[in-house]
Amino acid sequence: MNRIMKTLLVGVAAMIGDIHTSVACTGISLTATDGSYIQARTIEWAYGPLKSEYVIIPRGQELQSYTPTGMNGLRFKARYGVVGLAVVEREFIAEGINEEGLSAGLFFFPRYGSYEDYDSAHNDHTLADLQVVQWMLTQCATIDEVKAAVEQVCIVGLEKSAVVHWRIGEPSGRQVVMEIVGGEVHFYENEVGVLTNAPGYEWQVANLENYVNLRPGSAENYTLGGVTLEPLGGSSAMLGLPGDFTPPSRFVRASFFRNTAPKRATGLDTVLEAFHLLNNFDVPIAIENPSEHTLPSATQWTSAIDLTSRTVYYKTAYNSQIRSISLANIDFDRVEYASYPLDKVAKEQIEVVY
Repeated sequence: MNRIMKTLLVGVAAMIGDIHTSVACTGISLTATDGSYIQARTIEWAYGPLKSEYVIIPRGQELQSYTPTGMNGLRFKARYGVVGLAVVEREFIAEGINEEGLSAGLFFFPRYGSYEDYDSAHNDHTLADLQVVQWMLTQCATIDEVKAAVEQVCIVGLEKSAVVHWRIGEPSGRQVVMEIVGGEVHFYENEVGVLTNAPGYEWQVANLENYVNLRPGSAENYTLGGVTLEPLGGSSAMLGLPGDFTPPSRFVRASFFRNTAPKRATGLDTVLEAFHLLNNFDVPIAIENPSEHTLPSATQWTSAIDLTSRTVYYKTAYNSQIRSISLANIDFDRVEYASYPLDKVAKEQIEVVY
């Protein structure tokens, strides 16, 4: 194994080596009154700064997948221009969109997912799990095209503890979750509009039935014997909503927040609503890693993508100013394949008002 590949695998292993306790991702989707469709998410890591970048991939770009033994996997050429938010390496797009409006993101899925065993004899159609988003977005325009294309590749992990599942959406508002268990690919229509981590999507949806009593607003008064019980404050009908940061609890909380959120008028209004909702999923750094004193938050960045207008919005733990990248402003026939840090300067911009 060459030195570059060893360095890469060390970086991947460092990020995900204890992934069941270190990484938390929460994703939601919302639709505006004007029909704009938004997919938003957080990404967490509590053990040092992620090398997070935005990536631009032009049409016609020649690309190749890593395998566990080097960059010797599937070769493919970009059919569509792509903007993505990547971690560790620019190939590892965690969330992105292409010029057709197809959007995809990966969410870590430890212990419950399992890929096919790696076989170097099949390198010509072997695709690293952390490059699946890059491959989907450069090759496919619709969810149905993704489903057909996945049958032609062998998805493997670069590091044994690194297992992910994927959220894939299109401007129509259709969204699916893709999970690989025992080497078999499963697709689920995501009617709830939420995704977190493990266990799998079907289990998470079934678990919502444990919270069938929850409602927005305040609970009604109740007479117990001769005593009238009254709510102590607002939102009392949501008493029992889990508030911890485990994946099942975040799935429940996100499901109720997302599905009780007001429908906003425009795509931009809905993007801002998504950021407000996801503020509730910022993970305080000491909750994940009590010894970490440099990161401002375990939630290293939050993104919202408007699939209708093809616009990527993001903010980071270092700078809560929302920034945007419009695919309409990019000439994908002429732009170079490049990546840039999410923060030019890792510092909050404070407006002095007095």
